[in-house]
Amino acid sequence: MGVFTQSAPRGFRGKLFEINWAFVLLILLVGLIGVGMLYSVEGGAWNPYASRHAARLGVGLMAMVVIALFPPRFWMGIAYPAFLGALVLLIGVELIGATAMGAQRWIDIGPIRMQPSEIMKIALVLALARYYHDLPEEKVSSLGGLIIPALMIAVPMGLIIKQPDLGTSLLLAATGVVIVFLAGLSWKVIIGAGVMGGIGGGFFFQYGLQDYQRRRIMTFINPEDDPMGAGYHILQSKIALGSGGMTGKGYMEGTQAHLNFLPEKQTDFIFTMLGEEFGFIGGLVVLGLYALILANCIMIATSCRSVFLRLVVMGVATTFSLYVFINVGMVMGMLPVVGVPLPMISYGGTVMMTVLIGLGLILGAHVHRDTEPPKGAGLFG
Repeated sequence: MGVFTQSAPRGFRGKLFEINWAFVLLILLVGLIGVGMLYSVEGGAWNPYASRHAARLGVGLMAMVVIALFPPRFWMGIAYPAFLGALVLLIGVELIGATAMGAQRWIDIGPIRMQPSEIMKIALVLALARYYHDLPEEKVSSLGGLIIPALMIAVPMGLIIKQPDLGTSLLLAATGVVIVFLAGLSWKVIIGAGVMGGIGGGFFFQYGLQDYQRRRIMTFINPEDDPMGAGYHILQSKIALGSGGMTGKGYMEGTQAHLNFLPEKQTDFIFTMLGEEFGFIGGLVVLGLYALILANCIMIATSCRSVFLRLVVMGVATTFSLYVFINVGMVMGMLPVVGVPLPMISYGGTVMMTVLIGLGLILGAHVHRDTEPPKGAGLFG
């Protein structure tokens, strides 16, 4: 049966049969690489990082398949409530959020600690896709049609910047801009907004960033200026990557990581550890798997009939690709250190689950690619 040529069969069993299992396998492979690297982080111990990561991967993969079976009407129906719920959680972080490592980014709900900014990434994609699906075509390219999407992007972005979390806020903004662009915004509006954004960016750098965030950007330009302070992370990362050479030092043999010269090796700098242990070839294999996942996303997007599904797929794919691009560029010294994890490989519960939920939406778009939800469709009618 052709992957993109036949209509999705009806019924639960038919939908399971229609799932792109090769896509699921690619995601599983990347997740297992994460389990293996976190096992190495602990020096060959199963707890706590590797075991928790493996459990979350298993639960997330099952949730991803279940999500793929829900029809587009369901996701359209919950798009705005999900966005408002994520917004409430972000406000809750500001009021009663938990603080760790100098940042107030988490909220505790019973025994569960979650990061609402990660949830907002999926909620924003759904809400913007719903908005443009319902918007009359003649208004899509107008300035008036941009006001609501701009507010939907700016409000959560402002709340996330206050946490402070510059990396996530920029990633959220970039995803929103890509969705607005793909929806068909006029080039005149795009160019005008770009000029205004460039002017505003200079003021924001001077007056909107925390001191440590400005130092990170200046350190990116010249990390040798403060090798034992702000430049320490990136210099150690470059040393570790360079020492890995072409084939690496071997699994669990990375000296920079295991002698604790490499900071945050279980989260933001896990790709550096992978490069030290498996070298240039190992890093290239991981990037190749990510590229295959992204290629599948693009193929699925082009096969969807509805505006809603196309924008959801490309919105999630943009977020996913930016995770990879920013994290890898960061650890190689090509981008400032902004604290963006490597999807499905870095340790982190909320990030893992939101990435897999997003990929579940893409799987669902493939299953329901021939579906065209009516404009204004609700959850139950």
